Parts: sequence; structure tokens; C-alpha cells
Amino acid sequence: MTEPIKNRYEFVILFDVENGNPNGDPDAGNMPRIDPETGHGLVTDVCLKRKIRNYVETVKENDEHYRIYIKDGVPLNRSDAEALAHWEVDEKAVKDAKKKDEHLDEKIRDFMCGHFFDIRTFGAVMTTFVKNSLNCGQVRGPVQLGFARSIDPIVPQEVTITRIAITREEDAEAKNTEMGRKYIVPYALYRCEGYVSANLARKVTGFSEEDLALLWEAILNMFENDRSAARGKMAVRELIVFRHDSELGRTPAYKLFDTVSVRRKADVLTPRAYSDYEVAVDTDSLPEGVVCSRMA
Repeated sequence: MTEPIKNRYEFVILFDVENGNPNGDPDAGNMPRIDPETGHGLVTDVCLKRKIRNYVETVKENDEHYRIYIKDGVPLNRSDAEALAHWEVDEKAVKDAKKKDEHLDEKIRDFMCGHFFDIRTFGAVMTTFVKNSLNCGQVRGPVQLGFARSIDPIVPQEVTITRIAITREEDAEAKNTEMGRKYIVPYALYRCEGYVSANLARKVTGFSEEDLALLWEAILNMFENDRSAARGKMAVRELIVFRHDSELGRTPAYKLFDTVSVRRKADVLTPRAYSDYEVAVDTDSLPEGVVCSRMA
């Protein structure tokens, strides 16, 4: 693996949805997540990380150093046990092994970071098998995402649908169709803000320039190979990246985020397309040592 990154980054993701549900809320009948006070739509960081993980797993499925730790159908304990097996440690004697080797915790952590992209990127809690002391530690990843929030309030629509497939045998003679429901957002543009810490990359996970390039690629394409009828048409419209010339950065992140403005055009009452918005970055306000790149 290459050397850890040496520069701090902040970034803004702009993505939109058309006639779909970008992130259903299980506590509200799977309707689109919404801020009840403002009416703005929300998409959780967990939802976006899942899309990034899926993309990386798709394009790097045969690369041992880009495996995914949090994935469907693979218990976490199974992956945790690989680190112990690599260092020839018995799962039932981990405590004794750590007494003999004071650096065993770091060795186990480094094995997990070196083989799993999402641990190296987002971090992970790998303390799942307490009974037999299978403990790979906790890792705080250098890449963090916030919740995405829609630029304008959204009005979710409940669409009634019918199907000709009857669920139960006893109902087949009484009816020919069954009713169902799905929620959609006619259109919404969402903004998500994120952070990349070179300090944590160097001290903890070893997140590298290669990993960073893959992260940008995954963000730009996170919806392209993860389509669903329920999510409708989703696309990342722009990725705005701020690069500092140092590990700890030149200015607080919020000041950089404030330079990015996303506004609905004055003559648009009800936005229904990305072209109904204007996106601008005030590069004149950037401090010395910070460079802005716009990817689409």
C-alpha cells in the first residue's frame, strides 16, 4: 500500500432524485426522511456510505486490499477472525496473547485496515464477540460524512399501485388484484458535506492517495450501479473538493462550506430539474493554501 495522505480535505456532494425515495424512514412507513420542523428532505450518512461501499466492492472485487467489512451476508465475526488467524492467535486466548505481545492490538488493527477499504476509510467498531474475547478494536476513520439535506422543502407523494399477483392462496378466488403504496419525491436536490483527516490517516488507518482517488470515483458514481425502482432517478451532479496544503488545514471547515452557494433560480417556483438551480463557489474568499476543485 502507498503512503497515507498528507493533506486535509473538505468536500460538498450535490445529488438529486426524481420520482423516487432516496432514503426511506422505517419509523414512518418508509416514507422519505424529512425534517419535521422545516420540511427539508434528509438522507443519512449511513445510506450514502452504503452506496460508496457497493461501488468499491463492484470495481475492486478481486483486490484483497479493497474488501468491504460491512456487507450483506457476511457476519462481522468472520472477518474479525481473519486478523487473529493471520497472527496465529487462538480466539479463546486473545488476552494471554496480548500479554505476551504488547503490540498485538496494533497488529490486528493494521491487518483490518490494510485489507478492508471501508475500515481504512470510515473506521469501524470491531468489538463484536465479547464472550470469547474476539476484539479487533475500534477505528475512527479519516473520512466522515454528514446527513444530506435538500436545498428546498420537499412534499413526498403517496402513490397507490396495483398488482395482479395475489399474496395468499385463499384470496385468489375472491380478487384479481391487490393494492399497494409507494412514496416518491417528485424532485429534490440534496447537499451533503464531508471531511477527510490526513492526521487520522497517518496515525490510524493508512488511508492513501490511491484510496482517496477511489473515494472520489465512488462518490461520483455511487448511484450508477446501485439502481432501484424505489429510488427512482438519482445522480451525483457535482463534487466540490477543498484541498489544504497541510495535514491540519488552513481554516475551519465551515468557512469553506460557506463559500458554496446553491440557490433556486429567481424565476423558478417549483424546481423539477438540476437546471432550476444555480451553484457557485466564491473562490476569492478561499484562504491561502486552500485550492478548490469541481468534479462532475
